[in-house]
Amino acid sequence: MQEILAQLPYSSPFLFVDEILNVDSDSIEGKFTFSPDLDFYKGHFKDNPVTPGVILTECMAQIGVVGLGIYLLNQEKKDDLKAKIAMTSSEVEYLKPVYPGETVTVHSEKQYYRFEKLKCRVKMFDSENNLVCRGVIAGMILKDRS
Repeated sequence: MQEILAQLPYSSPFLFVDEILNVDSDSIEGKFTFSPDLDFYKGHFKDNPVTPGVILTECMAQIGVVGLGIYLLNQEKKDDLKAKIAMTSSEVEYLKPVYPGETVTVHSEKQYYRFEKLKCRVKMFDSENNLVCRGVIAGMILKDRS
């Protein structure tokens, strides 16, 4: 699971994955804590900071699609390929706010992986196991031989 973290194409301040808890060819689960020091809290919203929905979607995509995509590519043993995973679509329903300091858990289940496209059903839960948001996110796996 550390191998997946090492291969994620993100770094701070745009890395929204702290830990991969479980992964197999059909699903992945990971965690992230939204530090109160993250810059976007300064203006979203004044005097009542809340994590923007686009950041929640990005967290779900990084764990649920990119993380699972890296795992699947590693299973294919294509070491000569450098893969990039780009989000192609998302449909997310937001149910509860996520406040600064909250640790969330993302669960993702593969719907399909074919023709270099990975589509997943993704859910995010807060530290009390309340469903925060859910949706379907898809990404295209771009293979680069350079």
